[in-house]
Amino acid sequence: MFIFDISNPLTLVLMVAATVLLIFLAQEVKKSAVAGILLMAYLGVLIFHVAELTTLSEEFRYLSETLSRCVAIDFVFILISFFSYLWVDDIEARANNKKSLDNSLDWFWKKI
Repeated sequence: MFIFDISNPLTLVLMVAATVLLIFLAQEVKKSAVAGILLMAYLGVLIFHVAELTTLSEEFRYLSETLSRCVAIDFVFILISFFSYLWVDDIEARANNKKSLDNSLDWFWKKI
């Protein structure tokens, strides 16, 4: 059975590097859509891992621990990409002089 094991250290390092580069790209071009695409990709990976975990047959039960770790890591990446989306959306709104999607984290952005 094929699983996309993101708990593997090499895969995890590559995903962190890709996430940081895409967030940096979104910040440089001031487009929150780039961070939104990243968020949607991680949501898709989470759905994929949960579907694999729920449809796991008895002969592959030994993979349930690995898939559970992958789901936990997916949630961390979703949290990071969600906050980066809000951050880049705030940057984009200030650059275009328009209202941000959500201003509830203004206190947080001012401290950064």
